[in-house]
Amino acid sequence: MKKYVLSILICLGVALGACAQEDKKQQFMVFGVAFYNLENLFDTINNNGNYDLEFSPQGQRQWNSYKYWSKINKLADCIAHMTTPTTPNGPAIIGVSEIENKSVLDDLVKAAPIKRWMLQVVHHDSPDRRGVDVGLLYNPRLFKVIDVTNHTLCIPSNPRFRTRDQMCVTGILGGDTVSVIVNHWPSRLGGQEQSSYLREAAADLSRHIADSLWAIRPNQGVIVMGDLNDDPMDRSVAVNLGADRDDNKVKAHGFYNPWWNMLAKGIGTLAYKGGWNLFDQIVVSGTLLKQNQDGKGLHYWKCQVNNFEFLRDVNGQRQGYPLRTFAGGAWLDGYSDHFPTEVFLIKAR
Repeated sequence: MKKYVLSILICLGVALGACAQEDKKQQFMVFGVAFYNLENLFDTINNNGNYDLEFSPQGQRQWNSYKYWSKINKLADCIAHMTTPTTPNGPAIIGVSEIENKSVLDDLVKAAPIKRWMLQVVHHDSPDRRGVDVGLLYNPRLFKVIDVTNHTLCIPSNPRFRTRDQMCVTGILGGDTVSVIVNHWPSRLGGQEQSSYLREAAADLSRHIADSLWAIRPNQGVIVMGDLNDDPMDRSVAVNLGADRDDNKVKAHGFYNPWWNMLAKGIGTLAYKGGWNLFDQIVVSGTLLKQNQDGKGLHYWKCQVNNFEFLRDVNGQRQGYPLRTFAGGAWLDGYSDHFPTEVFLIKAR
């Protein structure tokens, strides 16, 4: 009889412990905010001249429906893997770059691996000469869009220069107002130093957008994300944008860049000539740091590079690098030449 009573008490204790643990888990809401360079996600129709011809059945890459849909489903499968125990429905927000138009994003969100999430699309046609844009996918059950603005980068010394517009999407996440500025800064074509002024100008534009947002809502969160074509310690990010590696030094209207320390550990998002870069950054404002608020608002928790094993090449010199769609002119049936990145924001219930 004593053994029977003891067994009941032990079971009851385990059950109560499990309930307490469950309650503890429910004390916080967690939201994933991701970015993914989709590496030339073009449809198969040539409607943009010579560059678009390359991504058509008649072009050099022989870009046909089979290859297109294979890439769509692979990218969707990658996004489907961006789940965690605290974010079982994947990221609330996913910024994307290197997309041709809205229709490719519509195809992506309807692909089988992520169709159940019913992700919505925000897109804007940019003046970029290559015909690529940035965009944003979001889960409407987690993020409510209230405003979208698009900002063109103008270079006075180079008035004919055309690149991707910066898209600013403002919405409600976890009950708080957050603005996400999606970027794809100018490339390093012509050399890193020679082209640096273009990315510094892009950083200035992002900073201007953030300051304009704070002029209206001083306490709101601002996230600058994208393929910045520079590493965290480069001048455009560290100086012009003002993104610091030490969160304790970041004021409310400053920026914290957690990827600086990540790259220092040898973790990157793309590889070039045997070395890693971390161009795909998600930079959070000081208003999203716990020390700059009352502790009740949405705030930064952690970051990660989603370098899933299936995203990595297994061949020769490219082993461990992102498994891209093409390499050396050959179709690899891969995903992208970039790994996706993600930050997690947390808020007390």
